[in-house]
Amino acid sequence: MTKQDTGDGIQDTEAGQRVLNPESGTLDSESCLLDPVALERVRWRCRRGLLELDIVLGRFVKQRYTMLNNEQRIIFDELLDLPDTELWDLITGKKEPALAHQRVVLEWLKEA
Repeated sequence: MTKQDTGDGIQDTEAGQRVLNPESGTLDSESCLLDPVALERVRWRCRRGLLELDIVLGRFVKQRYTMLNNEQRIIFDELLDLPDTELWDLITGKKEPALAHQRVVLEWLKEA
């Protein structure tokens, strides 16, 4: 997969899908589409070093990920960027999320 800056955002040249909003520097929630390749990438990113995380994240993706809207998928992606121990602490409630918009997705992860 290659990324290409077309002047109006960085594009995934395989899918023609905008993944980065040039103005805000964040993922564009309006143009992120779920396709089988994207779902497989998410599943791959859920494979972690902690077995507990593998189980929780895998269950979440299987049960709920396809029902998330684009904004919630972006939040989930942000959470996957965290180190394993930090993500596990958020899921188990040992730590509170620094960003309020992550709370809803974390609650769903706790239920998985």
